[in-house]
Amino acid sequence: MNQKTDLSSYNNAPFNPGGRAFKRFLWYYLNAFFLKTSLVPSNGFKSFLLRLFGAKLGKGVTIKPGVNVKYPWHLSIGDHTWIGENVWIDCLVAVTIGSNVCISQGAVLLTGNHNYKKTTFDLVVEGLILEDGVWIGAGAMVMPGIKASSHAVLSSGSVATKDLEAYSIYQGNPAVKVRDRVIS
Repeated sequence: MNQKTDLSSYNNAPFNPGGRAFKRFLWYYLNAFFLKTSLVPSNGFKSFLLRLFGAKLGKGVTIKPGVNVKYPWHLSIGDHTWIGENVWIDCLVAVTIGSNVCISQGAVLLTGNHNYKKTTFDLVVEGLILEDGVWIGAGAMVMPGIKASSHAVLSSGSVATKDLEAYSIYQGNPAVKVRDRVIS
């Protein structure tokens, strides 16, 4: 007989997102009103807010409108990195983004998932790393626990379910290496 998922027995209590309840509450609304919106184009103000809530941002970071950041105190971004429109950074745990990284519009960086093998659908979290020079294409998705090595490319609409090798281009769902990245 097959077991069934029972979401009424889900218990998220073991997970601690960090920050006090009031900090999480305040961030929820500031994120909604100032980052996720298209009404506040000021890159400097968005960077200020992220830093105020514990994000580590290098110099020259560009944050476009519509970006959604779950818990900024788990976020680290290097110098001269671009975060495109409507990017979702689900940093339940550490997300490390290097310098000169481009995360194109609509991309999703996930750190949380659920254990579909358990009737309780337990939360599973793993951090992710995007090293220097990585490009995550428009609408692409990076799954929890992934490391995209230096200058790897995940093409538009692709899903990274395994680590990406340095100077390699990946495509598809699941993403597979299609060729080397040569920069001239």
